[in-house]
Amino acid sequence: MFANNDNKTIQRMAPMLQRVLVVDPQPTGARVIGELMRTVSKPEIWTATTVDKALKLADRVNPQIIFCELASEKVDGIAFTRKLRRSDFACRKSPVILVTGQATAASILAARDAGVHEFLRKPFTVKDLVKRLEAVTLHRRDWVEAVGYVGPDRRRFNSGDYSGPLKRHADTEPTAEAARIAQALKILRSAAAAIEEDRSQAMRALVTQTDELLEAGRALGDEKLTAAATAFHHFLFEARSKLDLAPIEVERRAAPLLSYMPQGYDERRVVRL
Repeated sequence: MFANNDNKTIQRMAPMLQRVLVVDPQPTGARVIGELMRTVSKPEIWTATTVDKALKLADRVNPQIIFCELASEKVDGIAFTRKLRRSDFACRKSPVILVTGQATAASILAARDAGVHEFLRKPFTVKDLVKRLEAVTLHRRDWVEAVGYVGPDRRRFNSGDYSGPLKRHADTEPTAEAARIAQALKILRSAAAAIEEDRSQAMRALVTQTDELLEAGRALGDEKLTAAATAFHHFLFEARSKLDLAPIEVERRAAPLLSYMPQGYDERRVVRL
């Protein structure tokens, strides 16, 4: 059924496709995806007909990949993805592929901003399916843990259903270490300001970006950056039980890290959060 190169690709993907969740109110649609997936990886497949049922299943079975209808009477794929990304589920970072008969520019942008990985437009073939599976398993994107956005790096959004102006020219250039640090600092600053608005996600974003800065400091051999990140990490650990934690206190403790924002850094090069 597949060419030799496709078979090799499928063999590489198979271990990452053993648990599949399909969210579709129509049994026919779920069955089509299930049958095609069985030709690719012979996975265990669970189906759900509503967002609430899908979230409960996702928490219980920890799917490695999720297919979800974009929009129907019972399923809102964008709402499902937002809830999944902000949950505490083990699968919160699992690739989400939205399935739809109409992939408009507006729906693509909305899905991208919700944390979706890819689109699969109906009707589709097994080759279309394999192409999307390859994109989300063998070409993983960096994860962004912010407050306004949680999901794969939107600068690398790569839906085969849309060729419009989603990507900037600068995104084809390699990201410098300074841009990586500035990205983490921008998210950290935004999360500190949102500590009262969305404490849970703000704290998660702060910890994630502090770990990113700690890793960058170690990679660069920058002892001051490493020490600042370590100190802030300790502060966050102690502050997790403080219900009255104020943004001004977080920002004060984060000041040694925020001083590392590169001079003259062009913030337009950072993904919009």
